[in-house]
Amino acid sequence: MELKEILSKSILVPSKLPDSDFVINPYTGCSFGCSYCYASFMSRYVEKEIDDWGNFVFVKKNAPELLQKDLKRFKNFGEGKIILFSSVTDPYQGVENKYQLTRKCLEVLLDFGFLGEVSILTKSSLIIRDIDLFAKFKHISVGLTITSVDDEISKFFEKFAPKVSERFLALEKLNSAEIDTYAFFGPILPHFASSPEKMEEVFMRLSKVGTKKLYIEHINLSNYIRNRLFAETNFSQEILKTFYESKTKNYRSKIDKFLVDLVKKYDMKILGGGKAIYHKDFNN
Repeated sequence: MELKEILSKSILVPSKLPDSDFVINPYTGCSFGCSYCYASFMSRYVEKEIDDWGNFVFVKKNAPELLQKDLKRFKNFGEGKIILFSSVTDPYQGVENKYQLTRKCLEVLLDFGFLGEVSILTKSSLIIRDIDLFAKFKHISVGLTITSVDDEISKFFEKFAPKVSERFLALEKLNSAEIDTYAFFGPILPHFASSPEKMEEVFMRLSKVGTKKLYIEHINLSNYIRNRLFAETNFSQEILKTFYESKTKNYRSKIDKFLVDLVKKYDMKILGGGKAIYHKDFNN
């Protein structure tokens, strides 16, 4: 994997996402290399190909210093604003062990006295390292991406990410520390349509560890994602068919019905507008 230190021109960037005003991406690229990752489009901004995603990480080593300057634009210490770590990288991927840019940026926010909300999303159990900082924020929510309860399935699609079982343990530790948590259940893999009991296992496990809020996302099969996903996984024609079916209205309706029933059964709350996120930018 190519690891490179760079000087970034900006770090606190206005967000187009519905539940955040700004995003902080301390790294460009992600070593987890998930085959379905929408953020692979970022490759072109650093003169890489889509297929290079997962094989490079550029470290924005001046991120904490940039953040100190960027925060000066906030009035009332950012009250009412939401900052997300991160939108196109994982803030707790392996290099965070060495560089600690996410932790340093959190410390900058605390030193500034940030009164808005901090939201964090990761696939890494490394996040529990920073529980001491999370406890100092007035408003913070910490989420982990969950795509199944099976470590073998998560390893297949999320090659170098921590095991999903470790993510459930991280959520449990965060909840025990009274940190507000959520799960990002997505992308919803096609096998759930034929095995709804597998989907219920996800809700059961989340409920057991104490996480009651979640975002839900249907799989995004835009051309650039689909081409990379299918090239890397070498699916059979039968499995490919199930992926294509996942973009049909009948499939989504079936899945959405399962979700509504499970949310009610386990007394959970869907964030992001109260329904699963669906990407319409699919081209045949």
